[in-house]
Amino acid sequence: MDSLRWIWGYIRTYRAMIMIGLLLALVVSAMNMLNPYLAGMIVDKVMVGHQENLLWKLLVLMISVTVIRTVVRYGYQIIFETLSQNVIFKIRKHLYDRLHQLDFSFYDQTKTGDIMARMTGDLEAVRHFTAWSIYMIFENAMLLIFAIGFMFYIDLPLALAMLLVTPVIGFFAYRLTFAVRPTFTEIRNQFARLNSVVQENISGNRVVKAFAKEDYEIEKFHAENEAFKKKNLLSAKVWEKYLPVLDSLAGVLTVIMILIGGIMVIRGSLTFGELVTFNSLIWALNNPMRMAGWLLNDVQRFIASAEKVEDLLHTNPKITNKAKMINMNKFEGVVEYDHVDFSYGEGPVLKDICLKVKPGETLALIGATGAGKSTLVNLLSRFYDTTSGEVKVDGISVKEWNLQALREGIAMVMQDIFLYSDTIEGNIAYGHPHATLDAIQSAAKMAEAHEFICELAEGYDTIVGERGVGLSGGQRQRIALARAILKDPQILILDDTTSSVDMETEQKIQTTLKSIQQNKTCFLIAHRISSVRDADQIVVMDQGRIIERGKHEELLEKKGYYYTVYKNQSGNFDHMLHGQEVI
Repeated sequence: MDSLRWIWGYIRTYRAMIMIGLLLALVVSAMNMLNPYLAGMIVDKVMVGHQENLLWKLLVLMISVTVIRTVVRYGYQIIFETLSQNVIFKIRKHLYDRLHQLDFSFYDQTKTGDIMARMTGDLEAVRHFTAWSIYMIFENAMLLIFAIGFMFYIDLPLALAMLLVTPVIGFFAYRLTFAVRPTFTEIRNQFARLNSVVQENISGNRVVKAFAKEDYEIEKFHAENEAFKKKNLLSAKVWEKYLPVLDSLAGVLTVIMILIGGIMVIRGSLTFGELVTFNSLIWALNNPMRMAGWLLNDVQRFIASAEKVEDLLHTNPKITNKAKMINMNKFEGVVEYDHVDFSYGEGPVLKDICLKVKPGETLALIGATGAGKSTLVNLLSRFYDTTSGEVKVDGISVKEWNLQALREGIAMVMQDIFLYSDTIEGNIAYGHPHATLDAIQSAAKMAEAHEFICELAEGYDTIVGERGVGLSGGQRQRIALARAILKDPQILILDDTTSSVDMETEQKIQTTLKSIQQNKTCFLIAHRISSVRDADQIVVMDQGRIIERGKHEELLEKKGYYYTVYKNQSGNFDHMLHGQEVI
């Protein structure tokens, strides 16, 4: 019932459309009684009563009823199809809006394949229910009611005899409902897993080919596909158990009608025309009873899918704006980490981080992979919230800032570069869509990207493949850097931005960045000493803690971790032997 209440929240906007559609379905259900009645009249009046002059009138009337009924049925089918498309449009929009509201933690824990399954297969099940199942349930219910009423009108005893089997059919249909529902949930969950395998292999196809793992991935897909087939077969076994019974019980109606109705005709208590009418109305009892199983199938499939869609729509983001928040267009960019701790999953990621960076200063972060460098800057953009302590911008906790205003003032070149399937111009202008071509080219020049872009056949109009396919790692990094520069933020975060470019290009980029960093607060994450040596502060991190800090020369004098990295990158790998410096 929860799923029905949820979908009603979308459907009720179109109440008038629904009422018209159901009214037309009611008319069609009533009209379905006319032809069986007219057939009985043809037998009694024309064939038995020899009133041949009525034949053509009755035939014309039957044809007219058939044509009108077909046109009206087509009309309400179009109404419900239109209704379903409007409803799904709204649900899909709300789903997409919700996906953009959810924070990093949701995407860390949810597979892309599962999200895509909800946006495609589950939404299609909801659409099918809205477009087809609703009017079919109503139409078959009305058809059954009209048929029973008409049978009672013609002959009460025969109608009662034919209805004896109905409670038994209802019992088995009820059992089928509860038996089949869990199988649909399992099918839906397995479909999500299958979808995830396909999505991962499409995204990682170059890795698969690079490691010659095609056979392995095909086998992995085969296993999930086999599991999906088995889940569907388990559902089919439930139908194997109940459908033959339901179909057989529905077929019993014909036997009852022929047996009891034939006896009544012989005894004279029922005319032959009335028996023909009863025979014509059997389908009006049979069809709804046979359809009951299939309609219950659709309803249960809808419920299983609607629960997943509704669950996503009701998933609330953990990072939200407060009722009272700071909503300034610009801030100075003074950043402070005040005894910040952060835990994710099982253990702590950051421990007692204390930092302060002012506009015009560059803070460089260096350390081993997994030391917590990227996490530290993610807290500044409030992709996650601190476990304890505060991250402040201009002396105000980031939790007090309006998220949109905060992130508008920050530009981040992430470690994992993502480019859209768009032109290079479109990718650079992503954060500033109304920028002029001159401004875009100026940003590209600062990022040392203009030259290679101009060498491409289409220049700035070159379409970038999905996720930047077709460009080298260094080219993607420079386009991403140009995108950040064009945004002209108060705070600039560069997460390992020049790792894929050569030393000469890196030097040019560093020189250019100095000219634009004068009034900006800059965070620079790198593994190369050459990238961080000119920073105002260099912070060395290890296992979530700050173990060293200072300028380049100061850290070299300490002869600690930074000094070791410097010597290694300078080509002197023998200066450390068993933890002691070799003099």
